[in-house]
Amino acid sequence: VQLQASGGGLAQAGGSLRLSCSASESLSGIYAMGWYHQAPGKLRELVAHITSSGSTNYADSVKGRFTISRDNAKNTISLQMSNLKPEDTAIYYCAAALSLGDLIIRGRDKYWGQGTLVTVSS
Repeated sequence: VQLQASGGGLAQAGGSLRLSCSASESLSGIYAMGWYHQAPGKLRELVAHITSSGSTNYADSVKGRFTISRDNAKNTISLQMSNLKPEDTAIYYCAAALSLGDLIIRGRDKYWGQGTLVTVSS
């Protein structure tokens, strides 16, 4: 599966951005998808994930501000980011895996998109 992320850019604190990730093939066989972010000098961290049944989970830092969604018919997932903060500045990567464990556990096999930069100014 090839993933193509888009939608990053520059936003002011308190603003919004929407990221999208398109898959090259059907997501029907992909159990879990999510968004990671990586700030300069830091490890890549899982921001939000969604399973094939629609169950979602978020990092504490983005709860109530970010919403992940999945459209299996269009082979896409999205991340609506609201009330952005400067600390949200990072490269955002979409990811897909055959199991939730594979998605969230570091080192497990997963598919990655190319990353899209989000910059939030104060």
